Amino acid sequence: MDTTWPDAAYHADTMEPALTIHGLTVCYASASALFSVDYTAATASMNAIVGPNGAGKSTLIKAALGITPRVSGDILFFGQPLSRVRARVAYVPQRASIDWHFPATAYDVVAMGMYRELGWLRPWRRPHRLRVLSCLDQVGMGRFASRQIGQLSGGQQQRVFVARALAQNADLFILDEPFAGIDAATERAIATLLHRLAGTGKTVICVHHDLATVPEYFDFVMLLNVRNIAIGPVRTIFTPEKVQEAYGGQLTPGQLDRLRRDLACRSVTPATTPVAAP
Repeated sequence: MDTTWPDAAYHADTMEPALTIHGLTVCYASASALFSVDYTAATASMNAIVGPNGAGKSTLIKAALGITPRVSGDILFFGQPLSRVRARVAYVPQRASIDWHFPATAYDVVAMGMYRELGWLRPWRRPHRLRVLSCLDQVGMGRFASRQIGQLSGGQQQRVFVARALAQNADLFILDEPFAGIDAATERAIATLLHRLAGTGKTVICVHHDLATVPEYFDFVMLLNVRNIAIGPVRTIFTPEKVQEAYGGQLTPGQLDRLRRDLACRSVTPATTPVAAP
């Protein structure tokens, strides 16, 4: 099996952006969580949203999805309001926001990704069941289909929710900290799968916390700290100076040195790093 990032099969610059945000402002009490933020995610690309704790990263995607109210701002998905293209957008929330005691199996969770397409009353047929199992297989969770989600490890739980997004057959995948609290093997497997999706024309947006893997995993990055700090290709935007600006000067000299070494070693070339197959 191929163990490198797949090359993109689509030309993103010829398509409507998967997500466009203009002038987004969100307030909690009297403080601004986001202020006049602009953002564009090109089709068929891997995109990271990076910034310190409290920068508004999760708020950005929740406001875009209508989960968190916004004070102002225009948001379009594929050039249209979310209500018109909701089936094309899949969301994987942070693991901490999920009730893992809910009496659902891994199979049940993945099947939920198909309810918008099939409805609640239409009968499930064999092709639908096979699709659920196929999505579980793609994330290496086929043998856990009947396991209650609370009995799975953190990495396994994350794989199941990625499988649910796959079952939705979406064009835009928005993931909030998908690599937080999971083992290295699961992280690599999920990263490989997301790259394959981008290679088939899908768009992936991740709130991401690990500075060391940004150049390896992503094509584009947004550096955010309540306001836009920088947005663009990783190879030009993700510099120690810009990252330090986004983090308000909080990175230590040691952290900056490690970041410089990581960038030098990887040459900021996401598409060539060998990755273990899922």
